[in-house]
Amino acid sequence: MMMSGPCLTGYTQTINDWYDRDIDAINEPYRPIPSGAISEQEVITQVWVLLLGGLGIAGILDVWAGHTTPTVFYLALGGSLLSYIYSAPPLKLKQNGWVGNFALGASYISLPWCAGQALFGTLTPDVVVLTLLYSIAGLGIAIVNDFKSVEGDRALGLQSLPVAFGTETAKWICVGAIDVTQLSVAGYLLASGKPYYALALVALIIPQIVFQFKYFLKDPVKYDVKYQASAQPFLVLGIFVTALASQH
Repeated sequence: MMMSGPCLTGYTQTINDWYDRDIDAINEPYRPIPSGAISEQEVITQVWVLLLGGLGIAGILDVWAGHTTPTVFYLALGGSLLSYIYSAPPLKLKQNGWVGNFALGASYISLPWCAGQALFGTLTPDVVVLTLLYSIAGLGIAIVNDFKSVEGDRALGLQSLPVAFGTETAKWICVGAIDVTQLSVAGYLLASGKPYYALALVALIIPQIVFQFKYFLKDPVKYDVKYQASAQPFLVLGIFVTALASQH
């Protein structure tokens, strides 16, 4: 939890905020970096402390688990590299809404899930497939955050999906990625002879759809926080259900 949470997620967010400082100066000028509340040297220090802390914990976990191949360390290192090229030039994956948002979804869902599986169980191909499927749902979640940045993204030439397709189309792509992915996973669980887990997952998808119509589809900018606060806990519970199902 310390590795995936405060350290490597913190590193990812700090790197992203630093390279987004020009966009944030347009969209959210009150944030710490564009407002000048945090200096460049403080950003650099924070990046290195969080990165080395996360990689160090990953290495310690491999030793604790007795891994002959440092799987957790490799996952942490690969995720850290992905985080960097997501935000930083020249690659800056976030410039492309599809590639960037899938990379973001994989970072938040697939990587920590696979790291936990490698640490406490066995990292099998079906688990990798399930985590990558859920990363498509993560792509949808990532799009939610793009709506409030449309003005700055358009000004700086970033092709987020709301910029590329317009707000109306992008919000349906967003909910489609979230819902279809979860329904596909439920179908996979049903086909795998785990009907109760599949039913539990469907039961957790229904309130998400309700909140999509109640908040997000009405106004994705005005209600983004309310939508995420009300719907995403059910998405996370669905991930837990799927993780349990993959072990039984």
